[in-house]
Amino acid sequence: MNSTPINQQVVDDKIAQLRIDNVGRASIREIVALVNLVEEETNDRFIRMEMGVPGLPPAQVGTEAEIEALKSGVASKYPMMDGIKPLKYEASRFVKMFMDVDVSPAGCIPTVGSMQGTFASLLVASNVDPKKDTVLFIDPGFPVQKQQMLVLGHKFETFDVFNYRGEKLREKLESYLSQENINSIIYSNPNNPSWICFTEEELQIIGELSKEYDVIVMEDLAYFAMDFRKDLYTPGKPPYQPTVAKYTDQFVLFVSSSKIFSYAGQRCGVMVISDALFNRDYENLKTRFNNNTFGNTIVLSVLYAISSGTSHSAQYALAAMFKAASDGKFNFVEDVKEYGAKAKIMKDLFVSNGFHIVYEKDGDEPIGDGFYFTIGYPGMTGEELLSKLLYYGVSAITLKNTGSKLEGLRACVSHVHRDQFDDLKKRLEQFAADFPVN
Repeated sequence: MNSTPINQQVVDDKIAQLRIDNVGRASIREIVALVNLVEEETNDRFIRMEMGVPGLPPAQVGTEAEIEALKSGVASKYPMMDGIKPLKYEASRFVKMFMDVDVSPAGCIPTVGSMQGTFASLLVASNVDPKKDTVLFIDPGFPVQKQQMLVLGHKFETFDVFNYRGEKLREKLESYLSQENINSIIYSNPNNPSWICFTEEELQIIGELSKEYDVIVMEDLAYFAMDFRKDLYTPGKPPYQPTVAKYTDQFVLFVSSSKIFSYAGQRCGVMVISDALFNRDYENLKTRFNNNTFGNTIVLSVLYAISSGTSHSAQYALAAMFKAASDGKFNFVEDVKEYGAKAKIMKDLFVSNGFHIVYEKDGDEPIGDGFYFTIGYPGMTGEELLSKLLYYGVSAITLKNTGSKLEGLRACVSHVHRDQFDDLKKRLEQFAADFPVN
């Protein structure tokens, strides 16, 4: 074996121990477990880019509010199923301040992270009409949402948006929607993993088609306002976070506290359902769940059955963070710009050593610097690249795991520390020397 920064035999032994048949196809959690085992045995520190978890301290305003809530005794009380009033009000206000979208507090529902919100929404959307039994994913996207569909046993279709930007998106969407079996469209914006951001033209296309074909649009805003190419922290003033909610009234938005507020551990986000959809009657929901409206089915049937509510104290934390942001006292965007700064440095290190950025363009613009970026290497599939980089102490996940049709890896910047940049540079230089590009 060639001499590499990480002992290859240890890596191979741990892959066998975890019974991973093909490390190039391993899930995020499998890569996490693998790297943990290798680091424990070798005491070598990996450049960990596999998991999208925050790498900054939690927002202090949230921590303080949660501590006060716990001191007041809320831990002994069940929260209301649809959430505490302060959070519902502040979530509605936050959406107005930073998206210029009007949604009633009634439709702002706390969930155990956006993961629970998407699970509940996908479940209900897949039951609104017996003829519409399929969800459409605009990929690449968050792999676990497809895992949710597998758990639910529901059908889904998917396509990689790379070649369908701008007006091309309309024709591609219609090729699926015209079959009249699609109940909902789901995507992330900014996108996990490619970091592309849909334009107003594209969001308008999605919104118009959702109305024409009567489908629900689910917009995952885990990286809210993190397109750092423009300053989106201007409470009540443009520019606003772009959203499909400007172009349709049949939407569900998922706003997470995990990345924008670095509050991932408390598992609290909000599902924002448009007034029209929240109050809309579906005959099949009455048959299936004994609830007429989309909103009541989400809250009283599904969320009640899954968790019977969201952490009481964490709801006070999220309410406080929303309020401080909307009041202009908490610039959460400035706090997370470190991700963009690190991405720029890391991308330059990869590119200078023979790698390329797979999703290099965002429409006609260069891709922005943010929480994720994508890398490829000449002559290697994503699976081959990942299996080799592990020997160099660099971990990521393959783009194939995200629904992408392109070869390469998703790299997350959050848990790569600046004191690791020299190590990353040396490891990539050795990789390039060991695998020279012809």
